[in-house]
Amino acid sequence: MSSSSTHQSVSPLRTLDKNGNVINTVGFQRFGFDSEVSIDVLRSLYLRPHYVITASADKPEEAEKLQEEETEHAKFTGAFGAYQSKSIFHPDTNSISYTTLSRFPPVKLLPPSQRKRILVTGGAGFVGSHLVDRLMILGHEVTVLDNFFTGSKTTVSHWVGHPNFEIVRHDVVEPFMIECDQIYHLACPASPPHYQFNAVKTIKTSFMGTLNMLGLAKRTKARFLISSTSEVYGDPEVHPQTEDYWGHVNPIGPRACYDEGKRVAETLTYGFHRQDGVDVRVARIFNTYGPRMNPFDGRVVSNFIVQALRGEDMTVYGDGKQTRSFQYIHDLIDGMIALMNSDETRPVNIGNGDEFTIGEFAELVREIVEKVQREDGEPVKRVNIVYKPIPTDDPQKRRPDTTRAKYALDWQPRWTVRMGLEEMVRYYKAKMIEGSL
Repeated sequence: MSSSSTHQSVSPLRTLDKNGNVINTVGFQRFGFDSEVSIDVLRSLYLRPHYVITASADKPEEAEKLQEEETEHAKFTGAFGAYQSKSIFHPDTNSISYTTLSRFPPVKLLPPSQRKRILVTGGAGFVGSHLVDRLMILGHEVTVLDNFFTGSKTTVSHWVGHPNFEIVRHDVVEPFMIECDQIYHLACPASPPHYQFNAVKTIKTSFMGTLNMLGLAKRTKARFLISSTSEVYGDPEVHPQTEDYWGHVNPIGPRACYDEGKRVAETLTYGFHRQDGVDVRVARIFNTYGPRMNPFDGRVVSNFIVQALRGEDMTVYGDGKQTRSFQYIHDLIDGMIALMNSDETRPVNIGNGDEFTIGEFAELVREIVEKVQREDGEPVKRVNIVYKPIPTDDPQKRRPDTTRAKYALDWQPRWTVRMGLEEMVRYYKAKMIEGSL
């Protein structure tokens, strides 16, 4: 079967939101900024195969496996196969022939008055790369700044060479000069293994990086958005957390380099706002998951999915009674773009109020992995859930009060945890079949 016929014969994924309506687009037109794009176009980017699949003609069993890969990817790319990677994989030598020949996905043609020059620091990371995809498809000029400590060039490589796109390897601890209209400052390692790897560097990135980017915003009169975190609330004594809660943070614990780093970054942001009139936005981001999450960064969602797909025991730390609320990446990007283009200068929580205990969440992941395996006609292997001791300063409860986002931004999460998880399970499964995980 040819690649194109595979793409036409496989039914694409269908996603329903919390109200049971089919999600065809993400984003919206608000505050004079159109952020609406087709979900299928986005999927064709973040769920795209790494290469064109090739088979040796004399090995039918290999051809069968490659057909399985092709089918797996066709669920995501659908009618957008023409915009996929043209690199060729040689299974007999386990080598890949990369090419610069790739047709870029269609981007909106904006008049100069509407086209913005947008700088995204940490743009090769998990959240940054999804933001870059959205801004590029919307037709803006995007510059990514990343030192690739936790980010990866592959997350945005499909835009390299596009006239609207530029990527610069740079550490935000050092000053950077550019002309821009908006700055999304996302640069900072965000998972405990990464930010604890070099605690001093983490604090330095939070403080010096934010100082440099605010200085740039002051000089260019650009609007500045910092991605802060629910960690500014520490292990909260108030539940759920509103933006007016000051937090309960251990300033000398193993997580302090990140928690206090983000708190001082917020202080700095409002210092520039009050003193120099810089136009600032502060997004306090709660637990987010989705494709392109590093499967080895110790996050609970990716840990559970990869363990379940491999048929390994799923590890829950503590008694599994601690709670978390998870939002899907598209909801977060919607919220960040809405906040950037609104007039709200106070901090805004962006998260999903649906709360799960970690134990319940592990069971939900196991159930969805089994559902995907059944749908794909594969043998279902039930995995066990095992409990281990809890790490230091791990918060017991974390759930956002998103009232401010609802009224100031008209933003509410649309994706249920179940729908987002199913897409993420399929993403990791395709990556495993492809051999890149």
